[in-house]
Amino acid sequence: MNVAAKPSGPRRILGIDPGLRITGFGVITCSGNQLRYVASGCIRNKDGELSDRLKLILLDLGQVITTHYPTEVAVERVFVNINPQSTLLLGQARGAAISAAVLADLPVTEYTALQVKQAVVGHGKAAKEQVQEMVRRLLALPTTPSADASDALACAICHAHGGEGLGGLRRRGYRVRRGRIL
Repeated sequence: MNVAAKPSGPRRILGIDPGLRITGFGVITCSGNQLRYVASGCIRNKDGELSDRLKLILLDLGQVITTHYPTEVAVERVFVNINPQSTLLLGQARGAAISAAVLADLPVTEYTALQVKQAVVGHGKAAKEQVQEMVRRLLALPTTPSADASDALACAICHAHGGEGLGGLRRRGYRVRRGRIL
């Protein structure tokens, strides 16, 4: 799964929102303060053997990597659920996602949901709908991506801005007023 030829030029970031049922992915390019949408989508898993579900995540993300040639990867960190079994399963899905990046020799950076929301919306307690809308605006998308694809794109945006939040956007030339990007 090694990526042979990577394009030169702007950074190309693959964001991943891992999940055992649905793993969201989003690819953006970052050149200075300019963000551009490349692709996004979801890897949907059916119920079945855990090993088959993890294999699907690994192989499909490997295909995304060979198709879009990211130069770096940002993954959302697992949060601890009330149900420890769910947390363990989510961690395994995350491990399969990280493995796809590592097999392609890509650097991986992890961000908590709080960091991602802070970087994209301006506060860590933002609702999913707020994240979706800010992703749509930041990437000038004609429609709002699905929740999982949007979370993955938000992770990539967070990485592009160094996880600095809206203050980082100000330093990069965006105008920000009352938590809104103008």
